[in-house]
Amino acid sequence: MSDAAETNEQRFEKLGLELPPPPGAVGVYKPAITVGGMVYTSGHLPINTDGSIITGCVGHEIDQDAGYEAARQCGLAILATLRQHLGSLDRVKRVIKLTGMVNSTQAFTGQPAVVNGCSELMASVFGEDAGVGTRSAVGMSGLPLGAAVEIEGMFEIDA
Repeated sequence: MSDAAETNEQRFEKLGLELPPPPGAVGVYKPAITVGGMVYTSGHLPINTDGSIITGCVGHEIDQDAGYEAARQCGLAILATLRQHLGSLDRVKRVIKLTGMVNSTQAFTGQPAVVNGCSELMASVFGEDAGVGTRSAVGMSGLPLGAAVEIEGMFEIDA
């Protein structure tokens, strides 16, 4: 079977990935909302499978590689939310945009390399074309709960 014929769920299974528990809202917002043929996800923190959050300031407490892994965990949390919200990752047609916020020092300028942890995951799950959308990667002086990274996304779906 070629990659083009594989479904998103089949690619996900082939990668052997483990999703963290889908995060619930801890404020007045929804983790995901569908409008027309789009799903918008709220900012997702880097949640491990045990529910713990990867914390730290990139460039001070953790390095760029650890930040990359945190961004990947944000991506897995987004996938968990998408699967719960949509019933299947196969409903995702393409990634439209990811916005990555990196808890980093003022001197750290590698935010795009950190957010690649999520972007590369999405490309692996949704394919090299449909899994790559537009993106922003910015530095922040702090994030909720001391998280290393927070990422939100917009996805086109089959209605």
